[in-house]
Amino acid sequence: MILPLEHEIFTYEHLLDSSENLDLIKDFLVTDKNGIGLEYYLKETSYADEKAQLNSTYLVKDKVTKEIAGYFSLRTGLFTISEDEDDCFDSIPAIELSNFAVNSLYRKNHPETKAIGRIMFTEFILPIVQYIKEFVAVRALYIYALPEERLIKHYESMGFSRLDEDEETFVHQHVKPRYDAECIFMYQTI
Repeated sequence: MILPLEHEIFTYEHLLDSSENLDLIKDFLVTDKNGIGLEYYLKETSYADEKAQLNSTYLVKDKVTKEIAGYFSLRTGLFTISEDEDDCFDSIPAIELSNFAVNSLYRKNHPETKAIGRIMFTEFILPIVQYIKEFVAVRALYIYALPEERLIKHYESMGFSRLDEDEETFVHQHVKPRYDAECIFMYQTI
């Protein structure tokens, strides 16, 4: 696999690849009130998390206009699954898709461009995860999805699954971050 990756419309770059990016993110917009935390993260927290090596954030840009179409963040992680009734568990090495958002302003300015999130996922996120898998033991990709039925169905259409209720509770008790308190754990094996 050759990195960096490109798509016919989009390219991506690491947040810190250019000082211009820190200005560009000021115009990123999430109009869905439940996703406002994703906008806040990009504008207010992503730079500090990069410096502290807590998250790697990538901007997906239009190759012609250089506008940000979306962004995603990846970091290593794990989740636990219950092995038996004696409260034993196993850790699954994984990569967390910790942030994933499409720029509402880009979508408004380019209504002809469809399936931006799916393009980001299939053309950039999955290939990066597969590349990492060549060097580090990774068995899954996971996300804490906002608890909206349309988003859950969308993530399912991209190959993510939910655990049964007891297993999901087990995961939430062992590895779920506080800021994802209301979110739904979803994963896919890679």
